[in-house]
Amino acid sequence: MTDSAGKRIRQQKKAPVRGNRKNIDAVVSSTKMQKTIIVETSHRVKHPKYKKFMSRSTKYYVHDEKNEARVGDTVRISETKPLSKLKRWRLVEILKRAPQVDALLGDIAVAALTSDSESKGERS
Repeated sequence: MTDSAGKRIRQQKKAPVRGNRKNIDAVVSSTKMQKTIIVETSHRVKHPKYKKFMSRSTKYYVHDEKNEARVGDTVRISETKPLSKLKRWRLVEILKRAPQVDALLGDIAVAALTSDSESKGERS
């Protein structure tokens, strides 16, 4: 396009619209890699011959930039471009936090130690 003075005017291009990306809610099963988590979803499928329902699960390797997800968390993941050989998903948000196992085990250990020391004191 040109304006009234004959100069060319650059047309502003709109940002490309991403296609409809899949979103999945799943549970984190492993966080042992750096910036990567493994989430697992399960679904039931009917066997074609025997007509029995079977439980099947699918693992997704997910990019977690801030390493904020923990094992047991329920998360929402979104499809993205391939980031590595196996990673094609990214973490969108953490929907529900799992209770921290380390804290629970620590509380149980402290309770066990205090009850042992009390019971030893009563015997003498």
